[in-house]
Amino acid sequence: MLKKLLIALSLIITFGTALAQVDVNKADQATLEGIRGVGPKLSKAVLDERKKGGEFKDWSDLESRVKGVGDKSAVRLSNAGLTVNGQSRPGAAPAAKADKPTQAKKDMKKEDAKKDDIKK
Repeated sequence: MLKKLLIALSLIITFGTALAQVDVNKADQATLEGIRGVGPKLSKAVLDERKKGGEFKDWSDLESRVKGVGDKSAVRLSNAGLTVNGQSRPGAAPAAKADKPTQAKKDMKKEDAKKDDIKK
């Protein structure tokens, strides 16, 4: 029972962070660093540039103003949940479907099947 609870909790955390969208114009340093691929150096560069030049208009504006954010890294950051004015970067992968089975879900199904076999 505890194992199922822990697996369910990890699924909630995984899906929660995977579906969380963080707007680069509204986020503080801690929120930016919550995005996979954004560390202290990049988050500071984003905040400094936003303070100096105002909000980012779009992805190309972010890429041109923030050193370290290029074409490939912008796609990666967008896939991780970063947005500019609520928009994902063009060319980034669409958001993952919630119904796609994860390894944790597959493991839960296997464990349920084992328990059913034991009961019989």
